[in-house]
Amino acid sequence: MKAIILAAGVGSRIKPLTDNCPKSLLKVDGKTILERMLLRIQACGITEVVFVLGYLQEQVRDFVTSEFPSITATFVVNDAFATTNTGYSLMLALRQTQGATIVKFDADVIFDEQILRHLIDSDHETCLCIDKHIQLDAEEIKVTVDNDNRVMMVSKSVPPKDAIGESIGIEKISGPTTTVLLAHLEKFMSNPAHHQEYYEASYERLIATGTPFHTLDISNLNWVEIDTKEDFALAHELFGQA
Repeated sequence: MKAIILAAGVGSRIKPLTDNCPKSLLKVDGKTILERMLLRIQACGITEVVFVLGYLQEQVRDFVTSEFPSITATFVVNDAFATTNTGYSLMLALRQTQGATIVKFDADVIFDEQILRHLIDSDHETCLCIDKHIQLDAEEIKVTVDNDNRVMMVSKSVPPKDAIGESIGIEKISGPTTTVLLAHLEKFMSNPAHHQEYYEASYERLIATGTPFHTLDISNLNWVEIDTKEDFALAHELFGQA
């Protein structure tokens, strides 16, 4: 099992905090977001990590190599980070994983270690971590499921009343599914018109053709996706002593 961390973005919604610092290197109680993520990844036995970098990439690369020398790190640069989105970055990462089962992280999420442990231990080979106890509005990545807990839709455009919860940006994807996903992304991203798509759009297209995605309910555990200053303050509240 390998990890993928998507860390190419600018973090524009939390500026000026990210004017000179990548969002993943912002500190909560003295530890960066990325440090917290990598400590949990290591604690759960994952030693190989693919990083997709872009904005202020050298800062992230230097941090990882100096602070986590025991991690087998592969750095992939998304030179087009300003004009592409997470779907394009995920494609770049999957080229490096060679069909392995992966756990994919958005680099701006702080989370309880138990979330990752439950995800790795889940009987489902491919699943999304879902919080069902959250207020759903336009910005959240919302999820619908069928009667067998298989994901049907996963996007911001899902009506909140139809969703079971929010996808938190951490997924386990089986080796066979990563192979199919990469082939799909390679084809889809060959058209620049699709470069601004989120990776969830590709998940949905695989789901529509029969690839199973399930959900893991992590509602009773703590996590924060840090997009705004309000999120950053919440991270300090929840993880300031952790």
